[in-house]
Amino acid sequence: MSRINASRRKFLRTASVVSGSVGAAAAPFALNMAALNSAVAQTAGSYKALICMFFYGGNDASHMVLRTDPTSFNVYTTMRNQQPTPINLLAPGTAPNGGATLGTPARLGGVLPITPKLVTTTMGSSANSAFTFAVHPSMTEVVNLFGAGRLAIVANAGPLVQPMTKAQYQANSVPRPRALGSHNDQQSTWQALGPEGVKVGWGGRLGDIVAGGNSNASFTSITVSGNAVFSAGDTVFQYQVGGGGATQIGGISGSLFNSTAAASALRNIVTATITAQAAFQTSFNAATVTAPTTYVQPSTGNSQQNPLAQQLQTVARIIRARSSLGATRQVFFVSMGGFDTHSNQNSGQADLLARISHAIGYFDTVFSNVGGVDMRNDVTLFTASDFGRTHTSNGDGTDHGWGGHHFVLGGAVRGGDIYGRFPQYGRSDGGGGFTSDDQLTDGALLPAISVDQYAATLGAWMGLSDGDLGDVLPHLKNFDASERNLGFMKA
Repeated sequence: MSRINASRRKFLRTASVVSGSVGAAAAPFALNMAALNSAVAQTAGSYKALICMFFYGGNDASHMVLRTDPTSFNVYTTMRNQQPTPINLLAPGTAPNGGATLGTPARLGGVLPITPKLVTTTMGSSANSAFTFAVHPSMTEVVNLFGAGRLAIVANAGPLVQPMTKAQYQANSVPRPRALGSHNDQQSTWQALGPEGVKVGWGGRLGDIVAGGNSNASFTSITVSGNAVFSAGDTVFQYQVGGGGATQIGGISGSLFNSTAAASALRNIVTATITAQAAFQTSFNAATVTAPTTYVQPSTGNSQQNPLAQQLQTVARIIRARSSLGATRQVFFVSMGGFDTHSNQNSGQADLLARISHAIGYFDTVFSNVGGVDMRNDVTLFTASDFGRTHTSNGDGTDHGWGGHHFVLGGAVRGGDIYGRFPQYGRSDGGGGFTSDDQLTDGALLPAISVDQYAATLGAWMGLSDGDLGDVLPHLKNFDASERNLGFMKA
């Protein structure tokens, strides 16, 4: 019966999406000035959007969020204070050394303390209450938003087929995700719940379900960062845009393969897409938002433009145009590369985390006023990455790991807290393993929260039913029903 119900849900979703897309092609938008003005003036409350912010290369999340109680911080320091280039960050309250090399821990000063609420009903609070926490010294905006209750931390998340203990991992007694440690495969597993070659992402599947509520399904799943499997659905195609608007379709003017007839045939095939592209561009050009400021690059001290924040500016412009685009539910993808910090981690990651924090601060600023409307309750941003990195240092950086910590940001987030038990730091056992049950070879974290649970919590906020979530997230059924929603989103 459940298989029949799932097929029925998929059929109904497909029918509604196709109907919306064909309708848009048959009757192009009436993009007059009144429609454009309504896009600017639309009131909040009837719209929701998710933004996936992906960090390509594998972010060292143990450097981004860390425990600072004396026992934990001493173990952390021992593991990362390795020659020739120690990478260990300094204790809270350590003053920056203005004479030290730019981007180094000494020049940055101590890690920035955060104080989680530790609400008793929050998953992991009973264990986390014994410890203190901080974030990287480049992330001042994160500290402010965590304190303001609009940013939450999800601890030690990663791809899992089912819950797994360290003993089960070592005995290889339960299924595990394929190709752990492989960049391409783990990027795909985070975005599409399967290794490289999977064609449909969970963001796109979510888009398949919500697209029926949009009068034009073309603008349901949008990537601002090139092709991304996260954004591809079964029935919803990822719509690619750049800073200037819609990605233009090639080969539709002049000749194609030295043939004007071929170009004409192609134009006929993509008429609906061209119509959507023109409609999108008109709406996009009319929608303006506050541009991001520059940020200070820790490794140089110079003020720089932040491409990650500029991608969020593009998203904000699209959301401002939501009415004329016929959108009530949207899923977006933005990204940044450079996180494969096997070497030069001190300055390299300081720059990367400064850009993340600056972009997150811009997100909160720009969505507080989108055409006169505070959209922060309607738009939620979450982070993801290939994997976390090893707890041990290789002498200048860190190597491929598994679990990692992530941020969720927005007015609908139950912020100011850590969700999930924060992993315990353990000392090396001398044989490549660690004394902590949370750490595997070289200190890679064994995830305690799955991508499926993380995604299900976001999908439930978007309005998906339990049945829909089961369709989108195939491993969700393997986790206890009481833990499929992590609770970091408000009802």
